Amino acid sequence: MNLIDRIMDFRYNPRYSPEWGSGGIFGLRYYKGILYFTLAFEAEAYFIGLNRSRVYGFDLVGEGHGPRSGGDTYNAVETIDDEIYFGGWVHAPAIYSGKVDRRGRILFHNKFSHLHSYNVCEDRVKVLWTDSIRHETEWTGEVSEIIYDPVGDGLFMGRADGHRNLGIYYIDRRGGYMKCISCIPGLKGTRYLDQVCFDVTRSWVKGVEAIQTIDLVTKSLEVKEIDYREASIDGGTVWWPYSGCATSAYSRIFFFVRGGAIIGDPIGDIDGLTFVRLFDFGYTGYSPSRTMAKSIAGGILVAFNSYTHGIVHPRNEFEEKLKEFFNFIVGPSILLYITPPIARIVFTAGARITGFESIGDRLIVALSNEANLAAEDATPNDTGTRELIALDQGKLLTSIAKPVYFQLLGKHIRDMPWGGIPLYGYKNPRIVIYPRRDKYTKLTIYSYDVSLPVLKAEEDHYTIKYGEYVDLSAFRDSIVSFRFDNIDLDTKIKICLS
Repeated sequence: MNLIDRIMDFRYNPRYSPEWGSGGIFGLRYYKGILYFTLAFEAEAYFIGLNRSRVYGFDLVGEGHGPRSGGDTYNAVETIDDEIYFGGWVHAPAIYSGKVDRRGRILFHNKFSHLHSYNVCEDRVKVLWTDSIRHETEWTGEVSEIIYDPVGDGLFMGRADGHRNLGIYYIDRRGGYMKCISCIPGLKGTRYLDQVCFDVTRSWVKGVEAIQTIDLVTKSLEVKEIDYREASIDGGTVWWPYSGCATSAYSRIFFFVRGGAIIGDPIGDIDGLTFVRLFDFGYTGYSPSRTMAKSIAGGILVAFNSYTHGIVHPRNEFEEKLKEFFNFIVGPSILLYITPPIARIVFTAGARITGFESIGDRLIVALSNEANLAAEDATPNDTGTRELIALDQGKLLTSIAKPVYFQLLGKHIRDMPWGGIPLYGYKNPRIVIYPRRDKYTKLTIYSYDVSLPVLKAEEDHYTIKYGEYVDLSAFRDSIVSFRFDNIDLDTKIKICLS
């Protein structure tokens, strides 16, 4: 049995692991013959080799016995020398307090943020650091990103999901001391030339407001605020640019957020930061959150997810609106492959793609069929089925575009710019609006690509009758976003790609 066959033996049905809905398979990293990932919410870290495997249950964290839950939900992993560093958070042990009026709760007294290492030669797990504020409803900043510092031989950690101890933290690999080097919360980041960049997520409600950059040599910090309307390729703003994932290539950063990608040089030596709209479906939850962006074959592979966050039992009027937005399923999750100036859809899947990794000529993809839910949606078990599949990487990256369509309503977009749909490889793309009515609306189509530096979009204007469609085949080599004038709120809008 080879390693791929061993990996395919792993499929995870719901088990006892109290938390908010479903976690996933996170942190996928193949390093020196070992495939690492953490299964959430069961809080199990897997280290799988050709002739050996280890499952670590986070028993080194917390006090006493009892079931752990959590682990990692942001793909916090880094590798250097013989070490796999993995971080996140864990209930140690978990406290499920039961249900009242169908609303479930967990308590956070035992929630810890953590950083571990696994030595691939010694097959040994060590806990390097933990942190907890021991509060019933609040928690210390989770570790959502780990980035190696090759200059100082340390690790940067992003911490923005939590109530206290937020910012960018740094731990020395040899001495083990921890310090906060930026008090500005940052969820995800990437190494960029001789710098490290993190988003600025001061509030999850506002999303990414800036990019903070730390020079690896001088350790100086610069913050570049983002005006999305000014930076946008199509001149429009974006609703809730929640942090997704990040990478760097072509001497630029690529920060993927709900609604698109922030692309460019955060310092400004090459170009500025531009917002490129991608898979922006207005007031819905479709996003590149809790997933990965990686360099594959010199390009960038990134996932956009259909159902990352959901709400079943809202607590207030604001959450009532989010319940409606998040639980509306626009279309499938996708893998997008970017080789500037081209961006194209190469794979479609169900609710969530939580990670992917190359092993030889295969791409291992982690999938889940359920969302991470909200505060009063706690269940004693993980609610999803999580699995790994293996794809032929060469065929995937050179494949002909697969048919797909997306659907939303007029109330999700109103008069905002939306879309950012890559049409490359599709022969018959079109946009259709229903139902049939004896009236017309105006449609602006913005066409662009991912050229570097990023160029402004071209505009075309159409008048479309309800019940009819606009042929998009003239834009088959482009990405297209849209804006309607006075669209009826009950209008059903379909993007059909074939």
